[in-house]
Parts: sequence; structure tokens; C-alpha cells
Amino acid sequence: MQHKTGRKPSITISETDYQRLSGLAEAIEDRNPEMSETMLAELDRARVVRDSALAGTVVRMGSTLTYTADAGEAKTVTLVYPGEADIEQGRISITTPVGTALLGLKEGQSIDWAARNGQIHRLTVLAVNQTAQSA
Repeated sequence: MQHKTGRKPSITISETDYQRLSGLAEAIEDRNPEMSETMLAELDRARVVRDSALAGTVVRMGSTLTYTADAGEAKTVTLVYPGEADIEQGRISITTPVGTALLGLKEGQSIDWAARNGQIHRLTVLAVNQTAQSA
């Protein structure tokens, strides 16, 4: 899927993820205002749909997905809440720049995101699998 540089692709999230992530973004505002602001900006631009209406090919909380960064080697990860994160098990937190960038994308979509060092990277979602907890 093509998209113009500097313009973010459209994203879709479920009502449940929207509500929980809005609360999380507000809860981390004092500790991590930059991540809170980034999460709220992503939530604001998302199309919110009923949980049952969210396509299985869309990244949601609990999704296991395969993506590439800068057209490099494919990585498979599961998008989780901060308390469940374990990078060695491929469980990345929504409160990381890459986690926030992946939320709401569907298979084939790409997004540019800034790492903590300010470097811009391009993520492309190759495949999305929903686990029992995210379905």
C-alpha cells in the first residue's frame, strides 16, 4: 500500500482498546508526557469501531504480528500492555514507539515512526494473527 511521506495511514481500533488505551495514556502522562501525547494523537486519528467489527487483519492489543522495519529482516511480536511486556519473548509494550506505531495498522500498511533517538524508520505490517485474548 502506498502512502505519501509525512502522511500517516488510516488506522482502525476497537472501542475496548480505545477506552483502555485512553486511560493508559492519561495514567502515564506525568511519568512519560511524550509517549502519552503520542498515544493520544494516534487514538484521536483512529476510526473507532465495535470490537466485533474490527477485521482480523488489523493490529489490536494482544495481536501477534509480523513486520519489517526499514525493509529489513521480518520480526514477529505480540502487542501487549506494559505489565505484560517481555522483549525476549517478543512481547512489546504499547507504550514503546514501535508499539504505538503498529496499533491499528492492517496487513500491508506502512508507517513512518521516530525512534527514541529521533531516527525515522518505516514499519510495514506483513501479517496479523489474533490470539484468543484479543479476539
